Amino acid sequence: MALTEQTRADAVDLAGRYPQSRSALLPMLHLVQSAEGQVTPDGIALCADVVGLTTAEVAAVATFYTMYKRHKVGRYHVGVCTNTMCAVLGGDAIWAALSERLGVGQDEVTADGSISLERIECQAACTHAPVMTANWEFLDDMDVPRALEVVDKLKAGEEVFSTRGPRIGTFEEIERLLAGFDDGLAQEGGKDDHMLAGLSYAKQNGMTAPEPPAESPLKPSTTEG
Repeated sequence: MALTEQTRADAVDLAGRYPQSRSALLPMLHLVQSAEGQVTPDGIALCADVVGLTTAEVAAVATFYTMYKRHKVGRYHVGVCTNTMCAVLGGDAIWAALSERLGVGQDEVTADGSISLERIECQAACTHAPVMTANWEFLDDMDVPRALEVVDKLKAGEEVFSTRGPRIGTFEEIERLLAGFDDGLAQEGGKDDHMLAGLSYAKQNGMTAPEPPAESPLKPSTTEG
């Protein structure tokens, strides 16, 4: 795939969604990844041109955030959380098993281009540790057998569903979604009772947050001016 006039038109659309066009840079980098599978020099130049920045400024952003890739990843980019909570509950074992099964290590891609692996420091989902993602879609409460089943299915081109959402799309499909273009799947999946446990308990027990102090900027002003 390559950047096209449609890619540029989509980038201009993104820039127009913000009061300042440069605010669209992060979703725009996802857009160029959806078109080329990575952030290329051409993609950086496109973003710079649309938002009015230098290529150096765009490259600085693209190299700061780990979700932007400067090299090809797999059709399915699999992340394994190996931070403390996930690691002690099985994340390290999952990583080792997947690396052995696929024959690749950190930021490497299988020979057929289907899967790439990345160690993730934290996926903000400790409630469901150990956690994996495939193209940033959550796969919760994993263990070694289930993790191996997931990558085997992905390699075979079979459908795999996120534990909280829809069918897991390809890297390019998910990147376009992250850029801000609806894939029509927002209503698929359900609520996460584990993540909402604190809120549910509070509601059941009539608990509310205390009112902020009168001088707090969080408290709406009643002063007319």
